[in-house]
Amino acid sequence: MFARNEMVFTPTEDYERFGIEDPRLVQVDSQIYVTYVVLSNHAREGPSVSSALAITKDYQEFKRLGIITSRSADNKDVVIFPDKMGSALSNNETSYKSNSTSCYFCLQRPSSWVGSSYGINRPSIWLGESSSALTNFDKHMILLEPEEEWEALKIGAGIPPIRTKKGWLIIYHGVSADKVYRAGAALLDLKNPTKILGRTRSPILEPKENYERYGDVDNVVFPSGACVIDGVLFVYYGGADKVCCLATAELDAIVDHVLQDN
Repeated sequence: MFARNEMVFTPTEDYERFGIEDPRLVQVDSQIYVTYVVLSNHAREGPSVSSALAITKDYQEFKRLGIITSRSADNKDVVIFPDKMGSALSNNETSYKSNSTSCYFCLQRPSSWVGSSYGINRPSIWLGESSSALTNFDKHMILLEPEEEWEALKIGAGIPPIRTKKGWLIIYHGVSADKVYRAGAALLDLKNPTKILGRTRSPILEPKENYERYGDVDNVVFPSGACVIDGVLFVYYGGADKVCCLATAELDAIVDHVLQDN
């Protein structure tokens, strides 16, 4: 057992030697997965930010599965869907092709995938699919792009998707031109995650309290974990890159809000 004042997950691998951050935890079947960002110059060229994956059974011992994103994509904010779904993507296509094959899906934010060849000019949220393993998402499509002023600079996934009766609830962060971090939400079809059912036009959470406005990085709310207890959504988020915070809302109410605020 580890004591309360001990770190549960620390850098041990060469690709983690410059630090690890932004862990997101999700359970797929009976296995607990943790995606996290590694700050490293392991590639010795290009961007030095990648996302890695680890598994655990007891939250004490972790097995590293290595880096799971392209080493040239500057890829952060990887979150995994807790359930498998039928294949929704094919190589170089974005059409929905549901079949009996169970596939893994993730959201990610490859900041280097911008420009005319990608069809976007700002870092966006992409949907990834893998028919084999969570370490190899080989099919991709743009899912959400920055649209509003409060997310004008870039957007990225926040908490892992939450299954609701009306769709997959996605809570993400957006960064404005003046670098204020806020949170928005979207709802995706339960069987076809390429289909967006709703998306908030205004942020659902933004820096207002002093502990969100002043810290290591001012004006930041950064959602990264959540759970649902008795119909209440608990969202855990970073405040000003200094403290850990909690916000709550009725799950049904937030889902309805996402569908109405279009």
